[in-house]
Amino acid sequence: MIAKFQSSSSEISMAWKQFISDGIPRKIAAAPEIMESWQRCYEKGVNPYDGKACRILNQAELDDLLAKRKDIIDIAKPFMLKLYEFVKGSGFIVMLTDERGYIMESLGDQNILEKAEKLYFMKGADWTEESVGTNAIGTAVILKRPLQISGAEHYCLKHQTWTCSACPIFDMQGEMIGILDMSGPLDETHLHTLGMVVASAEAIMDQMELREKNKQLLVANNRMVDIFKTMSDGVMIINENGVILQINPVALQIFGRTSSELLGKEIKQIFGLDAHGVERTIRHHESFSDLEVMVDTAGGRIHCLSSGVPILDNGILAGAVIIVRPMEKVQKLVNRFSGAQAIFNFKDVIGKSREMARVIHIASQAAVGTANVLLEGESGTGKEVLAQAIHNRSNRRKGPFVAVNCGAIPRELIASEIFGYTDGAFTGAKRGGRPGKFELAAKGTLFLDEIGDMPLEQQVALLRVLQDKKVSRIGDDKLIPVDFRIICATNKNLEEEVEKGNFRKDLYYRINVVKITIPPLRHRPEDILELFNHFLKVMGGEKVKNVDSQVIEVLMHHAWPGNVRELQNVVERLISMVDSDYITLEHLPPAMLKSQQRAEPDLKARESQVNTAREKRKIMQAQNEYREILTYLSKHGGNISEIAKEMGVSRNTIYRKMRQYNINF
Repeated sequence: MIAKFQSSSSEISMAWKQFISDGIPRKIAAAPEIMESWQRCYEKGVNPYDGKACRILNQAELDDLLAKRKDIIDIAKPFMLKLYEFVKGSGFIVMLTDERGYIMESLGDQNILEKAEKLYFMKGADWTEESVGTNAIGTAVILKRPLQISGAEHYCLKHQTWTCSACPIFDMQGEMIGILDMSGPLDETHLHTLGMVVASAEAIMDQMELREKNKQLLVANNRMVDIFKTMSDGVMIINENGVILQINPVALQIFGRTSSELLGKEIKQIFGLDAHGVERTIRHHESFSDLEVMVDTAGGRIHCLSSGVPILDNGILAGAVIIVRPMEKVQKLVNRFSGAQAIFNFKDVIGKSREMARVIHIASQAAVGTANVLLEGESGTGKEVLAQAIHNRSNRRKGPFVAVNCGAIPRELIASEIFGYTDGAFTGAKRGGRPGKFELAAKGTLFLDEIGDMPLEQQVALLRVLQDKKVSRIGDDKLIPVDFRIICATNKNLEEEVEKGNFRKDLYYRINVVKITIPPLRHRPEDILELFNHFLKVMGGEKVKNVDSQVIEVLMHHAWPGNVRELQNVVERLISMVDSDYITLEHLPPAMLKSQQRAEPDLKARESQVNTAREKRKIMQAQNEYREILTYLSKHGGNISEIAKEMGVSRNTIYRKMRQYNINF
């Protein structure tokens, strides 16, 4: 609100004289804010005859203020110059202060500036009411609105030859950050002077808002550029004709080309026949998401997922944003969160027997190579553990480890599981199709467990993929390059399966490059106790501290038809059944105890039933022979050839004796 003159200068002067003498406000026609200001000055003890008691910043303080407020000074100065041009030569000066009332900038005729300095109306001076009494700057600091103070309205006598017009300057948050003032001779007082100051202050605020918005736009643009450049996906911006306008570094890396080779080219030159998604976006302004495309790159065609969003300007197509993700990268991310990772290493392959040492040695050598590996062994011998260990020592250890049990997948589904399928390939097919295990194993290892159970018709397709390193999904004739290493496992004798016609000979020779046979647990009895202690520690922790020697004897004499897996299950049962820290025979599975009814107790029973010395000698001889065979079995780790050699008999004799005494090693 702009104050209006409602009383004469002499009336206000008379009122001022009366007020400073007794401090009692009179009802005069002056604006109420003037009387309120006089009261504040009177209460604070401002000297009405001086007006030069203001604080002035020293040079260091002034420099610091000007540095901190450089932005507003730079914005305001052009408008201050324009304002000064209107009043040049009339004795007016233009001032800019901070929100506290400290003068930061001044413009005016040189003689007027020198005159003003005598009143300390200069840079660094504090022009608050508390310092110099009622004045346009100081009162505007308090009222936070534009006003004009002229002549005797000033509280200090030395200022009453001046007229001052001031207007606060606010930032975008509504906080006062400065005051624009124009002061000059009293006889030049005019209502339009304040209007000019207000208009200039508003122009400064508009300019500040515009600069702030431009700054925000610049920051936002820089952020978008940074995001564009640092996105992990390839991104292209095309115009309404499909011409590439911008492309980020990741996209250049995917395509294996430079920006000069791609900018200005039509995107269909890259997408080829798979550009229908982009064309739909351009023609119908439709977005598309995760569309599978084959992209032409400097290194050949690669399989990718692509998404696109149209850029519309008032409903008119201005272009589109196209995103490209290599399928290999997508599959790697899927495998990471779906558990397609190998967790076992060679240190997890438990066993110090000569047989297992040989297995580990061969597997370690095979791991550093690229040859296909075939693992043979009974169920439960740890074929997948060994396969994971091979993967984790290979140069593909950073890639996925994808395991498929060929015997666990229904015959009619195994092809779609391994090779993948396209949208609508068969009834019940997932919308959009699905990649197969070969694709998911990109840059990693595909483990085909129970390979001997794979149907013959799928063996043909598997052989083709192994030969060409390309896979075709069911329902599609598109060949997708795949990069994998294959490890197969079986509990069958594949040579016999080939002879029977159940397994293709050419596939057998393709996968049987490095064959590793894992011996059953009964053929390496020296590993039983080590495995038992390992599982006991892993599953029982500190719960179990003692094991009855009879339990160990039963474990050592058990045949272990389920191999390591059976032993692990037995230990898990022991841990769950024991209610103390001591494992005894009663905690073992009843079936295992029953199977331990061996020949030695039978021999003792027979010994008590015979009377002749000859028959007793035969029984004692049999008992000694029984113990001797057990001793040699333990000593030679179940190696029948070594036992037969040390005992001086044939292998058949050892096998016959073992059957005779019901020894199950």
